Amino acid sequence: MSRSSTDPDATARTAGRKKDPEIDRAVLRATLELLEETGYAATSISAVASHVGVYRPAIYRRWPSKQHLVAAAVASALGSEPTPDTGDVRADLLTSIGTLVDAFTSTGVSRVLPALVADLSQQPDLQRDFMDSVFLPRRASTARRLRAAAERGEIRGDFDLEFILDALAAPLYYRALFGHGPLTRAVAEQSVDLVLASLRTN
Repeated sequence: MSRSSTDPDATARTAGRKKDPEIDRAVLRATLELLEETGYAATSISAVASHVGVYRPAIYRRWPSKQHLVAAAVASALGSEPTPDTGDVRADLLTSIGTLVDAFTSTGVSRVLPALVADLSQQPDLQRDFMDSVFLPRRASTARRLRAAAERGEIRGDFDLEFILDALAAPLYYRALFGHGPLTRAVAEQSVDLVLASLRTN
């Protein structure tokens, strides 16, 4: 536990201190690197602090636990606004689902996802943070593009939005969780095309 969480004087000294965005980015990058190199269990606040060259309290002031830090690192890898609006719904959805492929294959996200999901189920505050920071914003981004596509007549408008959002990403998350198949752009394309086939207007 950091000193600032147990020492009132330390809390008073640090409460008004501005956070350095560059340190935030460096810590998140280091966390992803360590998750890739050593896995979830071996990654610790101490290891991340040493990797970045900062003291542990600097990290604890930003994230209260290893689990919160890992969730933030995963969020940084996945991004919260994945779906552009170019006027071509297929291209936009391929870009969106492609961000999952990139995150799962170029970082340690897929390796830590099972352990992170287990922690989310046990810690309601952590689950809320993750939902608010990455899961819900990503879905909202894609939902806006689907609604815009329906308004343009690219797809029909009478669809179950929540189910379609689940169906688009589910194959990638499923493979990331269980590791039974490759995580490729081809899988992302199959997922998008299967969903769009159900939304055709003719």
